[in-house]
Amino acid sequence: MSDILSPGGPPVPAAASRTLWPALRRDRWAQASAVVIVLIVVAAVAAPLLALIEGQDPYTYHTELLNPSNGAGAGALGGISGRHWFGVEPLTGRDLFAIVAYGARTSFLIGVAATAVSVALGVVLGASAGYAGGWWDSVVSRVTDVLLGFPQLIFMISLGAVAPASIPRPALLITVIGLFGWPRIARVVRAQTLSLRGRDFVRAARALGAGGVHVFRRELLPNLWAPIIVLSTVTIPANIGFEAALSFLGVGIPPPTPSWGRSISDAINWVQSDPMFLIFPGAALFVATLAFNLLGDGLRDALDPKTAVRR
Repeated sequence: MSDILSPGGPPVPAAASRTLWPALRRDRWAQASAVVIVLIVVAAVAAPLLALIEGQDPYTYHTELLNPSNGAGAGALGGISGRHWFGVEPLTGRDLFAIVAYGARTSFLIGVAATAVSVALGVVLGASAGYAGGWWDSVVSRVTDVLLGFPQLIFMISLGAVAPASIPRPALLITVIGLFGWPRIARVVRAQTLSLRGRDFVRAARALGAGGVHVFRRELLPNLWAPIIVLSTVTIPANIGFEAALSFLGVGIPPPTPSWGRSISDAINWVQSDPMFLIFPGAALFVATLAFNLLGDGLRDALDPKTAVRR
């Protein structure tokens, strides 16, 4: 990536700024993924409105709509009808469309917020370690190695099982997932910082008398945005998957709060009698994860065209 040293200002990542949007316009998969992500975010934000249009909510029980023989939704495909677009939840009769729509709020809130925590910590620690070097670099590197080798999922399950009920579960999940997610980001950012600090524009800034804080803030950080953006787009679906996995294992979002992971967990026992209960939340999680991953691939190829050539 070529850089331009602007007098009195940060270097401009010229190649990235010139090729990002044209490259994305040529990548139909990235465009489609971006549209899907926007639609899911809009659905999550407008979940109360969507449920109101359907005339339902995710908390009202409709036991009269259940099959007395097995507790699944009465009628075809788990009770799908004009009043219940995705059918109803077994045993409770709650509207499944409203559960999926509100579940998007829960999953996206935790995924995006945990990613923000991971990225903030990873960028600050990784960039400062790569730029400062010395003992600080050694400390950050050793902590990163320890956390990367730590059995994260086991710790998350244990913490979720023993955490007091007074702690809001979304806040607990955001904190735990975010704190375990920063080492991978820090490692990438540190490596990028190590390569940048020896570049000509950094040396020129130092030769002109710029202090360490100025060089770090104005010269290095602007050139780290490309890897940060790509890392964020691939970290969000991973964290959404973590939330779903923890809810699936029973230590995530407790009922009756809607969550894709908890709905999938509950649906496992109903695959034979009510497959729609698994298909709708499972498809929502799959589509969201796939869209973020494809968008991340598109951004990576746009910001580093050499990866697209190698592929």
